[in-house]
Amino acid sequence: MNNSSPRILLIGCGAIAQELLDLQRCNGWAHIKLQCLPAGLHNTPEKIPDAVGALVEKWQSHYEQILVAYADCGTGGLLDAKLDEYGIERLPGAHCYEFFSGSEVFDGFLTEEIGTYYLTDFLVRHFDRLIKAGLGLDVHPELLPVYFSNYKRVMYLAQTRSQNLSLLAREHAEYLGLDYCEHYTGLAPLGRALTAESILVQS
Repeated sequence: MNNSSPRILLIGCGAIAQELLDLQRCNGWAHIKLQCLPAGLHNTPEKIPDAVGALVEKWQSHYEQILVAYADCGTGGLLDAKLDEYGIERLPGAHCYEFFSGSEVFDGFLTEEIGTYYLTDFLVRHFDRLIKAGLGLDVHPELLPVYFSNYKRVMYLAQTRSQNLSLLAREHAEYLGLDYCEHYTGLAPLGRALTAESILVQS
C-alpha cells in the first residue's frame, strides 16, 4: 500500500453515512476509507454483528487499522462480543442518538422523558421506508399503538438546520400520535466521538 492510500477502514452504519462523509470532507481525512452497511439492518439488529464481522474479515489485511462507527444499536452486546474477537473499537453508546447529541445531553433527554422516540436527519428523510414499511405499518396500521404505546414524544435530533426536515419530522410525530420536540446537534458531537476513539491519526 503506498503512502497516499487510506490506511484506516471505518465501517459505518448507513444511517450516519452522510454525516461521516461530511466530517471526512471537512477535516481532510484522506487516510480514512469509509465503508457503510445498509441502514435497514436496524430492523434486524441481530444481523449487525455478523455483517460487520464479514467486512472485517474481508478487509483486515488491506488496512493498518479498522474502526467501527456503530453504537450497540440493539444488538444486546453481541456487536461488542464480535468486535472483541478482532480487538476492534466502536463508537461509545447504546444508540447513534447518543453520539449525535453527546452523552451528557442524551442522558438529560432520558432523565426528562424516558419514553422518547428519536429521529435523525436520515430517519426523517426515510421514515416511510424504514419505519412505516419496515415495521409493516403501511399494511397493518392497527399495529401502530402496539409498537408506540410506551412512547410519549418524538425528539428530532437535527444534524442540519432545515425547515423542510423540521416540518417533515413534525408530521411524523403527528402520525405516531406523539408530542414533538427538536434539538439541533450539528456534527460536532459525532466529530468528538470519532476523535475520542483515536480515528484521527495523522495522515
